[in-house]
Amino acid sequence: MQYTSNTLENHWMPFTVNRDFKADPRLVVKGEGINFTNHNGGRVIDGSSGLFCCAAGHGRKEIADAVANQLMEIDYSPHFQIGSPPSFELASRISALTPDEINHVFFTNSGSESIDTALKIAMAYHSARGEGHRNKFVSRERAYHGVNIGGTSLSGLMKNREIFGSVMPGIVHMRHTWSPDHRFVRGQPTWGAEMADDLERFAQLLGGTNIAACFVEPIAGSTGCLVPPKGYLERLREICDQYGILLVFDEVICGFGRLGVPFAAQAFGVTPDIMTMAKALTNGVLPMGAVAVRDSIYDTVIDTAPDGAVEFFHGYTYSGNPASCAASLATLDIYEKEGLFDKVAAMSDHFLDSIYDLEDLDIVTDIRGYGMLAGIDLAPGSGPGVTGTRAMKKLYAAGLHVKLTGDCALVAPPFVAEKGDIDEIGGILRDVLANL
Repeated sequence: MQYTSNTLENHWMPFTVNRDFKADPRLVVKGEGINFTNHNGGRVIDGSSGLFCCAAGHGRKEIADAVANQLMEIDYSPHFQIGSPPSFELASRISALTPDEINHVFFTNSGSESIDTALKIAMAYHSARGEGHRNKFVSRERAYHGVNIGGTSLSGLMKNREIFGSVMPGIVHMRHTWSPDHRFVRGQPTWGAEMADDLERFAQLLGGTNIAACFVEPIAGSTGCLVPPKGYLERLREICDQYGILLVFDEVICGFGRLGVPFAAQAFGVTPDIMTMAKALTNGVLPMGAVAVRDSIYDTVIDTAPDGAVEFFHGYTYSGNPASCAASLATLDIYEKEGLFDKVAAMSDHFLDSIYDLEDLDIVTDIRGYGMLAGIDLAPGSGPGVTGTRAMKKLYAAGLHVKLTGDCALVAPPFVAEKGDIDEIGGILRDVLANL
């Protein structure tokens, strides 16, 4: 098929320069392993696991077969007052991966829905405890928590907020954790934990007993892989405990092995009260998200409701969709059988060596990384994102897909990548960026 602007016009694409794309489309028509095939038949390495979701690589027959079999068994069942077995099995499997205290899972269809669900769970929990006055939320500058109205309100990215005026009230933002002194630091910076005291300042300003929850990405992902300073997450946990504030980890990018362990909570040794997840939950094959909560939160909401009454008035038509659950169960099987989380831990040093090797390039102004996730800041051009857009196009033309946020390239290859694949990704990055 020949693709022209006319044949592409009806699709309003998300987070895309639509006019530019449709004039010169970048279409992928097949995926296998770490590679895409574009519509001209060329190979494109998937250097960002799609959008951080295809951790086990593309074209996994095990997942496709599981979904097909599930569709022939039970294709859809509502989860309002009835259910189907796959969602209960999946909740059990996820609970085996989360920290010990977190064993109850609510299913959604995306990371954005998971965030809005977490907001509601926090409100419901405090209301059940007789503290419904806790209606303030704390987020961070440069945070990305999806694009639904709650996530947009929590967002600390200006472009995601500026034209959407009617967002949730009562949300304040702590400073982000990046500092010029952190440039080219590998892993966690050794100083900066004191920035967590912004939460203490808000507790003093708003009243700690009026704050419902503090939302953070353990590693701020979409904005550019901002790794938390040592002691930062621990300090947030201490302050939350002091004032009865729920700590919410947005694990949508870090979750399911990106840091070499199931979740960032385990990587950094800090257990939140609520965890949101999506993306690699199904290897990106079907839309799905989840919110996992401490047992005490679930028990409080459930046990304080009147007998025979719905305890939590929230849910989605496709919550716990059987086909999505089948995709996720097959995905978790792959992670376990192929030892992919351990492979990330073993591959991390080689991956980070390859990325930090780009430090000598004039256009590279900073590199940050942890596990198999890295951000490469590029010197801005005539305006924000100009360099990044040019880099994205040239990298794609050279055979590498990398997610660009503004002028930051986010590199997060599938866990099935071998050392030679990592070296090839690093080589393409060097060749393109050196001549940008």
